[in-house]
Amino acid sequence: MPRVDPSLSIPNHPAALVPCDLSVIIVNYNVRDLLEQALHSIFRAAEGLSLEVFVVDNNSVDGSAEMVRSRFPQVQLITNTENVGFSRANNQAIRRARGRYLLLLNPDTIVQEDTLRTMVDFLDAHPDVGAAGCKILNPDGSFAPESRRSFPTPAVAFYRMVGLSHLFPRSRRFGRYNLTYLPPDIETEVDALSGSCMFVRHAALYFSRTAYARLCRKGMGTVAHLLPEGLQPDGGAGLLDETFFMYGEDLDWCYRIQQAGWKIVYTPRTQIIHYKGESTKKGELRYVRLFYGAMLRFVEKHFRHRYPPVFLTLLRAGIALRAGLSALHRSTRQLLPVLMDGTLAALIVMLGGWLRSLAAGRALAPLFLLSVVPAYALSTVAGIALMGGYRRGRTWHLRPVFYGTLISLLFMGTLSFMVPDIAFSRMVVLLSAPFMLIALASWRLVGRRRRAARLQRTLLVGPAAEARRLHRLLEAAPWPSFQLIGYVSTELDENAQAVPPRLGALHHLRDLVRLQQIDTVIFATAGLSHTMVLQLIQQLRDLPVQFKILPEGRPHVIGKAHIETLEPPALVDAEAALPTLRSLPGRRALEFSLALLGLALWPVLKGLACLTGQPGLTRLAQRLKFLPEVLRGRRALVGCQPAEEPLLPPAWGIRPGLFAVSEARPIPPRTPEDIRQLYAYYMQQRTAWLDLVLLFRAIRQILHPS
Repeated sequence: MPRVDPSLSIPNHPAALVPCDLSVIIVNYNVRDLLEQALHSIFRAAEGLSLEVFVVDNNSVDGSAEMVRSRFPQVQLITNTENVGFSRANNQAIRRARGRYLLLLNPDTIVQEDTLRTMVDFLDAHPDVGAAGCKILNPDGSFAPESRRSFPTPAVAFYRMVGLSHLFPRSRRFGRYNLTYLPPDIETEVDALSGSCMFVRHAALYFSRTAYARLCRKGMGTVAHLLPEGLQPDGGAGLLDETFFMYGEDLDWCYRIQQAGWKIVYTPRTQIIHYKGESTKKGELRYVRLFYGAMLRFVEKHFRHRYPPVFLTLLRAGIALRAGLSALHRSTRQLLPVLMDGTLAALIVMLGGWLRSLAAGRALAPLFLLSVVPAYALSTVAGIALMGGYRRGRTWHLRPVFYGTLISLLFMGTLSFMVPDIAFSRMVVLLSAPFMLIALASWRLVGRRRRAARLQRTLLVGPAAEARRLHRLLEAAPWPSFQLIGYVSTELDENAQAVPPRLGALHHLRDLVRLQQIDTVIFATAGLSHTMVLQLIQQLRDLPVQFKILPEGRPHVIGKAHIETLEPPALVDAEAALPTLRSLPGRRALEFSLALLGLALWPVLKGLACLTGQPGLTRLAQRLKFLPEVLRGRRALVGCQPAEEPLLPPAWGIRPGLFAVSEARPIPPRTPEDIRQLYAYYMQQRTAWLDLVLLFRAIRQILHPS
């Protein structure tokens, strides 16, 4: 039997000669809640077994390690200062494991109560099996095809990458990768198992099947993996190959286990649930690169000398094709603004041409449809793109639309003088320009206002003192445009605090922004130099976040286009304050229209509340039944709560409302002075648009109380 790579051997094994039945190894990265759930399921399934549990944390920033220490003290926790990858992290625990069997388990799994006992009994009954896996279910209960696999030979890998395995899953030729032509309830010998739940005979890492059989005949099978001889592998599989970072290491391990003479078996006797894809989503380009890149590495490592170079070339071509399709799918959403602008531009100029032809009493010229319409649409999109209107974070900006439309108008006007055949279109192009500008700006305004109605999830980068100061400012502000989720500390020796929570250190910033779905990052200048701020912005520039500055000792936050004051009286965000409709008739018209719309939707909302039983829908339906009082003028749509009315001067004219201004705040006012201050601010800024923003925020608080 072939010997393993010496780099994969196990020097200086620290375990004493006291084996246990099972060593469970979980590698965790930023999935704290799922990890906790997995650990609970493991200990519930541990009855009748002697086991040890290892959690290897790859520098998570979500409090995973702290959770394990406090709630599962019996777990052996290994913490890394960086993300060392799946293989290396597992190897860290394997070197310390005492179990006769190893279980490599993902943190986003739940094991059935009988899973551990069933699989240990199965391996005990089949001494020729080096690794075994059970049925893996998706969260919806469907069978996960990765429960069993074949090795990705060039042909098998190519069928999967070009989609033939998905088109013909029942074919023995095309369905070989996940063995989809076999029923999931058949126990069968397979090439490979999923690393998300793989039971491995510990001795298979150090001994070939033949060498292990000799030890068993001497009565030493149960401690073979702890013997000194086991430290120098005798044809065993060795550790996981650490050159595989995230994918492919399980395939490689299974291949080496087979090469050592052991069987790999899939059994449906028990099952687990796998909430896969938390760290790397399968639709992301990074997943495609890592997954298929690992597949290519596996083929080059093990099959390079079995197949001619043309097969590897085809495999690389398949990977490029698959990555291209994934990139195209991912960019579809980014192309939506371009498609929207191009379609609107084409429709508007086409409508203008049709009206001109109708007025002239002749048919619309085919040349107009084939040349002017597409040229105008393309030049409009190109003009907006030239002005940066489609860059990340600038989709909603209006300035690129104005200049892009102007560029398109000048281009088409010049073109009409150079091409006499389309000179008839000059008037159409000229008259279409203002309507096009209105149309392209309108959908952006609608989208921007919808975003403004939602509190932006915000992270502060700075010392604890600045985090506490910003938290106090937000509590005092009438209704801030953002919600402080926590802060990233710039002080190495700083202790965590409860409010606002300390989420991590500077080197965790990128992961925190992604995991916490942060919209805005605020940098506190009291704890950061401008050079450091610029460096951090460069690190985050490819993420969809905005950046703002909190000046030292000042009660405002500086953004790209405005300064937001956080002390009373505050200014509304410049984007949320447009248009400034201050007239009472305008507000009354808005109230009347929204009340009619709410009455039309009330039966549907009431029915949904009864069917689903969701408390938020029930509360909202109960509130909307008073809409007739808004129509009669007895109540305001947005006003104060009845208990707040005596605290407000009658001259302000603020009536009890169906939705209260104070409900729009994530933190309600606590004292009478806070209430008066809040409504004083409301009186200063009272507009129809502001009422609409407060209405949406109040409804959000009713549906999902903070």
